[in-house]
Amino acid sequence: MLIPASEKQADMAEGTTNPFESLQSQIDEAATHLEIGDDLIERLKHPERVLETNLTVERDDGELERFTAFRSQFNADRGPYKGGIRYHPQVSRDEVKALSGWMTYKTAIVDIPLGGGKGGIIIDPDEYSDDELERVTRTFATELRPLIGEDRDIPAPDVNTGQREMNWIKDTYESLENTTEPGVITGKNLASGGSEGRVEATGRSTVIAAREAFDYLDKDLEGATVAVQGYGNAGWIAAKLIDEMGATVVAASDSSGGIYNPDGFDPVAAKDHKNETGSILGYEESVEELTNEDVLTMDVDLLIPAALENAIDADLAENVSADVISEAANGPLTPAADEVLEDEDVFVIPDILANAGGVTVSYFEWVQNRQRFYWSESKVNDELEEIIVDAFDALVDTLEEHDLDNPRTAAYVVAIQRVADAFEEAGTFP
Repeated sequence: MLIPASEKQADMAEGTTNPFESLQSQIDEAATHLEIGDDLIERLKHPERVLETNLTVERDDGELERFTAFRSQFNADRGPYKGGIRYHPQVSRDEVKALSGWMTYKTAIVDIPLGGGKGGIIIDPDEYSDDELERVTRTFATELRPLIGEDRDIPAPDVNTGQREMNWIKDTYESLENTTEPGVITGKNLASGGSEGRVEATGRSTVIAAREAFDYLDKDLEGATVAVQGYGNAGWIAAKLIDEMGATVVAASDSSGGIYNPDGFDPVAAKDHKNETGSILGYEESVEELTNEDVLTMDVDLLIPAALENAIDADLAENVSADVISEAANGPLTPAADEVLEDEDVFVIPDILANAGGVTVSYFEWVQNRQRFYWSESKVNDELEEIIVDAFDALVDTLEEHDLDNPRTAAYVVAIQRVADAFEEAGTFP
């Protein structure tokens, strides 16, 4: 019996902002500050190809179930497609297209020689056993086999995927190709060719960028109050690292809700509590419980949205009280929210820079795999710091050169110009 996946349809919910349209509007805004023809800008607003495939997998009880999966290859002008694979019930074709576009401009703003891609499966992994998830992953890897490769397209982890899933994909690909090619995928564990520093990379770049922004704005990070929305890998690591820099994490949330303590709390202990109970709620008796919206609108010096896209729309943005936002998530602000926050002089460090640590260290992993020579964690972190600081400096230079008010627009100006230059210098193949 084949179970249909009608309940997993990924159509955009009525009234939500389409992430692909958000990406295109961001590109259009940046294009007004660039001397690039409309024809090329139009090319840079769309993926080069999108795979949509149906995966039929046997459940543990013997029944078959169908899953819809996607892989968007947005742009390879600067190098092989690069981007994660997410498992989530709200994955959609437009979401994957948008994420692959953001990845294209993310690799460009940090100036690493990769393009942009993204993949996803419409699935709630909590509803499936480990064995079932392995079969789903290996089936998807088999479908991806003709598209991926260390010189073509290099997937990585994303929402609800990690080292385990990347190891399965690597093993499936290598088995089918009868080869050894660790660089076909990144985000692996160390025993399978992963890189030191990869797990902390996204959270680390988020706080490095925040530190640079505070310095640029002549604000003191020591003692600054911080709220973190989303307490997964990127969120809790950002909280831990910003705490180590001397800031005070006063609020955090996950999908169950939020917690608040005006005196701050231990981000690592809060993560341990979440690991033990499945939720950040209930951590310490002295902590007040809040909603996710409360955390996003809290009066703090720094807000780190680290969950999914569209967390802050225009209405919610009216109540945002943070001075600086560092986007650990992809697309957490809608374009309309961006306009509101720009009018309120909130300094938003855009996702394509703030959370670029993940893809940057994935690039380091890819380089190490190809060289069969591996780096220490301190070298990885030092190289990441240099790249993020240089990217922030390029953003600020562009912000001032073009007299812009929105750091996101400045980041896209830098990134789009780099992609356009690569396209034009390569010429057009007939």
